[in-house]
Amino acid sequence: MNTHPCRKAFFFIPFAIVGFLALFTYVVYALWNGVLVDIVPVKAVTYWQALGLLVLCKVLFGGFPGKGRGFGPPWKERMMARKWACMTPEEREKMRERMRHRFGEWPRPPWMDEPPARPDAPTKSPGA
Repeated sequence: MNTHPCRKAFFFIPFAIVGFLALFTYVVYALWNGVLVDIVPVKAVTYWQALGLLVLCKVLFGGFPGKGRGFGPPWKERMMARKWACMTPEEREKMRERMRHRFGEWPRPPWMDEPPARPDAPTKSPGA
């Protein structure tokens, strides 16, 4: 029987994921018990509690991967997308200016429908 050489690699992927998760959980466990217990008045945690902390942080702060969404909690992106959809073009431009003034030129958020103008880009003439 002719088997594909990558077939064996696919068998080990779930084990690699579980191994990485176990290692990452151990790092959180060791850092919590080695650093936080001495600095902040908190109790030491078990390995399984450290895994629970990882899951809790992922749910609260990172959400779960979806269809190409960015970082942060998923409710915040949906809320901003709804707000952006209800704005008039003038309100959108005013919001962009406030964001630029507050945060500078960052990558364009997914709810904005056009990219910010680059200062080095050629300007369009009104007659063209």
